[in-house]
Amino acid sequence: MSLQYAFDERTSLKAKKPRRYQVIMLNDDFTPMDFVVQILMTIFHKEETEAVSLMFAVHKGGKAVVGVYSYDIAKTKVTLAEKTAREEGYPFRLKMEEV
Repeated sequence: MSLQYAFDERTSLKAKKPRRYQVIMLNDDFTPMDFVVQILMTIFHKEETEAVSLMFAVHKGGKAVVGVYSYDIAKTKVTLAEKTAREEGYPFRLKMEEV
């Protein structure tokens, strides 16, 4: 007598795309424009012309999206930028929003 076994081995793996977060730079009346440009170039790796353009967008519009990243990268960039600003005595602020 022979035994036969039937197995149903359906595996469904669906990888979710990681959530993305936009980093939004907020305007204030105290942080110098050249400091903001330096932050955009050093922390957000923007070319000088793009950094200046973003700085003016923040200055004129009150805020601007300066990048879209995974949560960990966005959080690190926001923390580093705000820490750098505090060390220089500026009230510079950024925030993150899920896209």
